[in-house]
Amino acid sequence: MQSLDFSVQGMSCGGCVSSVTRVLSAFDGVEDVKVSLETARASMHIDSAKVTPEQLKQAVRDAGFEAQ
Repeated sequence: MQSLDFSVQGMSCGGCVSSVTRVLSAFDGVEDVKVSLETARASMHIDSAKVTPEQLKQAVRDAGFEAQ
């Protein structure tokens, strides 16, 4: 497992945090997802054999947020 941390812009409430958390947690190979409204960041542990950082960022974008 490797640590991954990236910026998530466009969140304005706890519901947004829940949405981003749910999107990221749905992937096989993703654990310990933490999304912060205050810092506008998402952090997690990923199994890079199952999922790539770009797949996760694209899923966040598809949910209506900016991910970098």
